[in-house]
Amino acid sequence: MSLPIIRTVSDLRALTAIWRREGASIAMVPTMGALHEGHLSLVRAALARADRVIVTLFVNPKQFNSAADLAAYPRTEMDDAAKLAPLGAHVLYAPYGDEMYGPGFATTVSVSGVSEGLCGAHRPGHFDGVATVVTKLFLQGGADFAFFGEKDFQQLHVVRRLARDLDIPIEIVGCPTVREPDGLALSSRNVRLSAAERRIAPKLAETLFDTAGRLAEGVPAAAALDAARVALEAGGFDKVEYLELRDEETLAPIEQAEKPARLLAAAWLGETRLIDNVKVMPARLSLDQRTVSQNAELT
Repeated sequence: MSLPIIRTVSDLRALTAIWRREGASIAMVPTMGALHEGHLSLVRAALARADRVIVTLFVNPKQFNSAADLAAYPRTEMDDAAKLAPLGAHVLYAPYGDEMYGPGFATTVSVSGVSEGLCGAHRPGHFDGVATVVTKLFLQGGADFAFFGEKDFQQLHVVRRLARDLDIPIEIVGCPTVREPDGLALSSRNVRLSAAERRIAPKLAETLFDTAGRLAEGVPAAAALDAARVALEAGGFDKVEYLELRDEETLAPIEQAEKPARLLAAAWLGETRLIDNVKVMPARLSLDQRTVSQNAELT
């Protein structure tokens, strides 16, 4: 069975109006295509939560920092639709560029605070592009829920912040990072890795998990992060763009993991930029506190 594809806002709203009249709840899974198991896990989570699921596919030019990177981004719409159909997704919303950004388009949504530092420091304007397109998608689809992966942890914070600040009536659901058997976080960019780079790439996750364990035991961040940078460079990474410990709830930089935190990194292998993050749960927290924190992640 083929998956219906919608190209215009008016057609999407006409469809969701029918669903609303039927009393159906609606979930949205925003993507830029080149779908992998990480994306598909979001779709499954959405199907488990809502009666109808919209998967969006739009390679958003406003969140790329270079024309070359935008041109190189994989575009595999028909393959993506074929992957989605067996799961039971209800529609693929794949608007053309001028449907999203028509003539004279002049509005930018900018989220301060959580967008600063990390990827925000190294990709100027990136999160403005994310915030703008996500706001448009939320308003176009009128969904009750939107599902995002925790691999892009800073992006997840940006999206939650804009939904709260703009009073958009949608629940943002974060889902765990999906990994290859060797630990590499799934990403559409992984296809750019050479065979030699692919063998090195799992070192990023390995180092993050090892470092998170040290931080959980109370090792100060400065020492643990310095050792991790050395390990990544010795392991074959060309450049560690950032490696930081942040408060899980606020994304504020912290010097020691005294409450639930996130260890976040971006590193380069050749021409490919990989990002990843892992949770840091301080060992000193009681079992009850750890259970409360873990349950909060699932809601």
